[in-house]
Amino acid sequence: MTGPKQLFFGLCLFCGMYGLAEAQPKHSESRGELLYVQFCNTCHTSEIHWREQKLATDRNSLKAQVRRWQANIGLGWGEDEVTDVADYLNAVHYRFPITDQKGSSQGKKPHQVSR
Repeated sequence: MTGPKQLFFGLCLFCGMYGLAEAQPKHSESRGELLYVQFCNTCHTSEIHWREQKLATDRNSLKAQVRRWQANIGLGWGEDEVTDVADYLNAVHYRFPITDQKGSSQGKKPHQVSR
């Protein structure tokens, strides 16, 4: 195969690989759930989120607890993973209002998690 056929084949191969790369989900809302189930669910049953002396009292303290526990077990998560897990926990268990950096409510409801 030479000349135009080779060029056409190469172009088709490139376009096909580009399409596959674009088909991958970029950032799904369920990533927090997947991370929680894989790394946290072994020790944390749903009862821990409803106990009387819970340490999470708002969205920021929830993120701080996720950050603390992932560091304790050496996961090395970045801020995106911490936020995804905190958002998942907030949607499923806590329902804290989402606030901006200054602490004022944005009036948004937590992400709904479908099951």
